[in-house]
Amino acid sequence: MKQKDTPNHIFGITGWKNSGKTQLVTSLVAEMTHRGFKVSTVKHAHHNFDIDREGADSYRHREAGASEVALVSGRRWALMHELRDEEEPPLDAILQRLAPCDLVMIEGYKRETHPKIEARRLDARKNEPLAPKDPNILAIAADHDLEGETLPVFDLNDISAMADFIAKTTGLPLNKDTKSAT
Repeated sequence: MKQKDTPNHIFGITGWKNSGKTQLVTSLVAEMTHRGFKVSTVKHAHHNFDIDREGADSYRHREAGASEVALVSGRRWALMHELRDEEEPPLDAILQRLAPCDLVMIEGYKRETHPKIEARRLDARKNEPLAPKDPNILAIAADHDLEGETLPVFDLNDISAMADFIAKTTGLPLNKDTKSAT
């Protein structure tokens, strides 16, 4: 399934705080890149964050009022956009800014309509299941047994099986050099 008006396949990992989302996303990115796919990620943060450090030239540019600052080197580049009085952009707007890739893995964004796996851990901040209220949650990854669940359930550590599920769901082949996921 593709997000509207984006050339990339997208799939998300959602769940409550401390449910294992970040570990799951990073493991899936490693698996998918090992299979030959070019993968990008989008992570939603509910809090103020900064990828810059106070005193750095780029930090000083933003503090002076620049709305966007591009930081470029021979090894990577980053574009920081200050929202100031603007609203947080919708996920679609962020997806439009990404370079073409095979798969975009999205962490968080509980209320968006892309296909997702819900991460569940016994140590999560909340244990209320999200899937019953979200038809876009297509499977669950858990660190414990789930009785009576109607969705596919993966062990939280079964990265290969979840990568196969994501490939099949998004229409990607199981590996970059194969023709289909079937």
